[in-house]
Amino acid sequence: MIVVSDTTPIISFLKINRLDILETLFGEVLLPEAVFEELVSNPIFQEEADKVKNCSFLKKVSIANSNTVNMLMRMTGLDLGESEAIIYSDENKSDLLIVDEVRARHVATTMKLRISGTIGILTAANENGLLNKEDAIECARILRLSKRHISETLLNSFVENLK
Repeated sequence: MIVVSDTTPIISFLKINRLDILETLFGEVLLPEAVFEELVSNPIFQEEADKVKNCSFLKKVSIANSNTVNMLMRMTGLDLGESEAIIYSDENKSDLLIVDEVRARHVATTMKLRISGTIGILTAANENGLLNKEDAIECARILRLSKRHISETLLNSFVENLK
């Protein structure tokens, strides 16, 4: 299974201290170079950067054609990490792209890529017995407190569908 992630979902799983969910569900998660650099380059978040660098199932990958990435950025206004994640997913026929930002999700969906976001992954973790309902709700609460945008509609739907 080829699973590619953008930056924000990885940050979210770092915030709830549950990167293990990604490993258990997917085995390996691919991070395009720009995504990896976004995760490890800010000296303010050195502890998180070290976790990413030392995480054996997060694999940094390279984009085959940077011209395509640049064109997607110019056409859509997406940032480099989002654009690389989408292009890598498309080039490599990924099974899943993990992405949270609305515009990036729209572009990926338009390109017929299969996507999920952080809340979707938490839902899958609950369905697979990795998180009970209370723990899943606590994860969402922590994410909201740490300024991750989760709308009331999405939160309510998430809670309603938990086991």
